[in-house]
Amino acid sequence: MAESVYKVIEVVGSSEKSFEDAIQNIIDKAAKTLRDLRIAEVIQFDVKIEDNKIVLYRARVHLSFKMEE
Repeated sequence: MAESVYKVIEVVGSSEKSFEDAIQNIIDKAAKTLRDLRIAEVIQFDVKIEDNKIVLYRARVHLSFKMEE
């Protein structure tokens, strides 16, 4: 089995719908410029509140991808 090296970056995604949608937004955007995405590790969740209502869901994620030879 060949040895592999992975890079990990930290990104923040947001959504007006849900945490799941915020994470999917991260993956969709990252997939446009990065190849071979491997793991998305959720580090933190938070929300933006206005008038006592949640108006934005945010997720902070460590995203890993395989480095090319």
